[in-house]
Amino acid sequence: MSNIEVEEEEEDYMSDAFISTIQDVRPGIPVPRRVKESYQKEEKQKESNVKNRQKSLKEVEKERRETVLNEALSNENKGFALLQKMGYKKGQALGKKGDGIVEPIPLNIKTGRSGIGHEEMKKRKAEENLENFRRKSQMRQQAEEQAADDFRLRMKSKKEEQKLEGDLRRSQRACLQLDEQKGIGFPREAWYWPPTETQEDDSETEEDEVKEQELSTLEKLQILTSYLRGQHLYCIWCGTSYQDEEDIESNCPGDTSEDHD
Repeated sequence: MSNIEVEEEEEDYMSDAFISTIQDVRPGIPVPRRVKESYQKEEKQKESNVKNRQKSLKEVEKERRETVLNEALSNENKGFALLQKMGYKKGQALGKKGDGIVEPIPLNIKTGRSGIGHEEMKKRKAEENLENFRRKSQMRQQAEEQAADDFRLRMKSKKEEQKLEGDLRRSQRACLQLDEQKGIGFPREAWYWPPTETQEDDSETEEDEVKEQELSTLEKLQILTSYLRGQHLYCIWCGTSYQDEEDIESNCPGDTSEDHD
């Protein structure tokens, strides 16, 4: 027995025999005690490495931090010890009147690599972008509503202008017919009658055109309807020639289109 122990103590651990013995650990083959312990230690180290690889460094730090934060402060903590000397009791609110906080201020862990205030700046910028988006949306909506109002106003003006032009043409035709019935050979103004294709005097036509351009459609209509009422006792909206001024004043609603609506 003593010879065997000496041989085990003097065995060369760098030899091929020792390495092959570690690699070939099978039941039934005798293994030296120190070799077996070394093998077991190596297996435990491998298992520990595998477990450590499964968790990232951040996860390990987070677990340690949560473990420490969940532990209540003991008398060994200098700050807690000072509070106790000043009469503080565990679970009591801070402050002379006991109206302060009970729970500690939460710890805000910064895990990113950005500078201090970066998150606040990102939040403020996001709020500014949202506000700009809302303002632009509101301005676009107002512009669309204004464009719609302008379009409706233009269409209304166009319809009103078309109606005025239609009333003016009716007045011109009525004036021509009534003037001819009374033997009037020439209109008081050239535009009192419907325009003709030919004119006897070109110079007079050009002069009349200048005067005509100075008047709007509404002004022409007002002048011509007033002439028809005064000269012929005729209202284009009633479509009637009255007997006298008393008759037209009594039976005609008025001298405008709105009076006849």
